[in-house]
Amino acid sequence: MSAGSSLLGARRVVVKVGSSSVSGENAGQIPTLVASLARLHAAGAEVILVSSGAIATGVPFLKLEERPEDLATQQAAAAVGQNILVNRYQRALTTHEIVAGQVLLTAQDIENPTHRGNARRAIERLLQLGILPIINENDTVATHEIRFGDNDHLAALVARLLCADRLVLLSDVDALYTAPPNIVGAKRVAHVPHGDPLEGIQIGESQSGWGTGGASTKVQAARLAADAGAGVLLTETGLLSAVLDGADHGTVFDAAPGAYLQ
Repeated sequence: MSAGSSLLGARRVVVKVGSSSVSGENAGQIPTLVASLARLHAAGAEVILVSSGAIATGVPFLKLEERPEDLATQQAAAAVGQNILVNRYQRALTTHEIVAGQVLLTAQDIENPTHRGNARRAIERLLQLGILPIINENDTVATHEIRFGDNDHLAALVARLLCADRLVLLSDVDALYTAPPNIVGAKRVAHVPHGDPLEGIQIGESQSGWGTGGASTKVQAARLAADAGAGVLLTETGLLSAVLDGADHGTVFDAAPGAYLQ
């Protein structure tokens, strides 16, 4: 079964998109991404979007030329950017007659059993009502000490929290490679069986081309979700539509056989 067929036949799908894919000059990709989400929705899947990009979206509106380094200005940019980003998503979703619901989480919300239960119930109810939840880290209140670290990790935790059977990690790189893709001879890793240690694969920490995360965070998040029973697709944002059409793109991580999501 192709990755696209697997996604179209899924019960519940968490899709994470990186900041570089939906902000700046790539903000125009939002309608195309939303069209793919709507396609999954129309196929019967419950879809949850985990979207980065609040700070990057807000920076130009604060008349700043680059990403701020101090926490307070980052939080201010997030407060402005989150509003604009969700508005852009909703405009695109309206053409498909889908309503978005914004959910902002901190790491403490996932770690605290009471907060975690509240978040799960709220998101489950949104899904029951046919709403598409858009989740992001609550950058306006999160400090460096209590952050998830990156939204790949957040997306994997959300997949576990909501018992999703599929997780899609989208960025500006089309797949996992045997070495950084800019290195001559690097080859795409199309399939990762569950438990594969990926020996001989150079998984770097470099942030280049991977937003705030890096290839290593994608792999860590994929393994976290796969261990809990969610199959994972890692690919480029602009290729999701082609994947749903049956094209062979990206890297698929197999879920643990018989795993119980919790």
